[in-house]
Amino acid sequence: MKITEHLKNAKSTLFSFEILPPLKGQSLKELLEGIAPLMDFKPPFVDVTYHREEFIYKKHPHGLLEKISTKKRPGTVGICAAIMNRFQVDAVPHLLCGGFNKEETENALIDLNFIGVENVLALRGDAPKTEGRFVPENGGHHFASELVEQIIRMNQGKYLHEETETSFHTDFCVGVAGYPEKHFEAPSMKFDLKYLKEKVEKGAEYIVTQMFFDNEKYFKFVEDVRAAGITVPIIPGIKPITTIGQITMLPRTFFLDLPDALMDELEKCKTNGEVKEVGIEWAIQQCKELVAADVPSLHFYTMSKADATYKIAKEVF
Repeated sequence: MKITEHLKNAKSTLFSFEILPPLKGQSLKELLEGIAPLMDFKPPFVDVTYHREEFIYKKHPHGLLEKISTKKRPGTVGICAAIMNRFQVDAVPHLLCGGFNKEETENALIDLNFIGVENVLALRGDAPKTEGRFVPENGGHHFASELVEQIIRMNQGKYLHEETETSFHTDFCVGVAGYPEKHFEAPSMKFDLKYLKEKVEKGAEYIVTQMFFDNEKYFKFVEDVRAAGITVPIIPGIKPITTIGQITMLPRTFFLDLPDALMDELEKCKTNGEVKEVGIEWAIQQCKELVAADVPSLHFYTMSKADATYKIAKEVF
């Protein structure tokens, strides 16, 4: 079922979450068993992230550098199939511009359609850690709006190297990302919303937000999105802080603010266990307020670890 249909049919706020493909060497069984407890809250869909190939440069004694692939995560397509088969829920794979050309994207979409996936989340993706800015692949997309456009064209039976439309077409529901605190590359929120509207006009049917810790940022974002003429559902993304390191890592990595009230409590913590307790309690209160505001779904960024999300959901749903 399409995400838009799940949201339309829901009588109350839904529960959903995102997982990462496991590192190479870890089993699919471990992944599935790890997220199994979250099925208690009847998620209608589960997102599965995608990762571009990453490289390191090894210096040899003669001074030359060798480019070595360090991509260590198995395929998203197979994980989606396993989740759908095991739990009878819809899997939502992420598709990236970064690291993939149009042909590779088309092939991935054909594979996803073949196994019965009906939803995808279209993202530009970030630059590799070794590069300072995003550079598209040769023959790839520069922006998520272009990726959305390719997906919609396939829904219409239009393929890259076909002269005319074919009878074989996909039927994907396309989601995109939104940023309550602005995408860090956008010059202003006004222009960020302009780019978001372009993705919707190209065919995106729902928005999932970046994580945030201040609900007022989400509510203001929704207000501004609606004022810009965007009417599609906006799903808030939630992540509890669970370690001391995340207190500085999350703002630095995702370009977001932690509320003063939250920081006041986190500063009192001496251990990861204390931080996790504060982070979970903050997320519980955050989620209760969002549910009271009748948001479409609470979408949790779990990092494939179920325990914190389980504790939150148990108090909210």
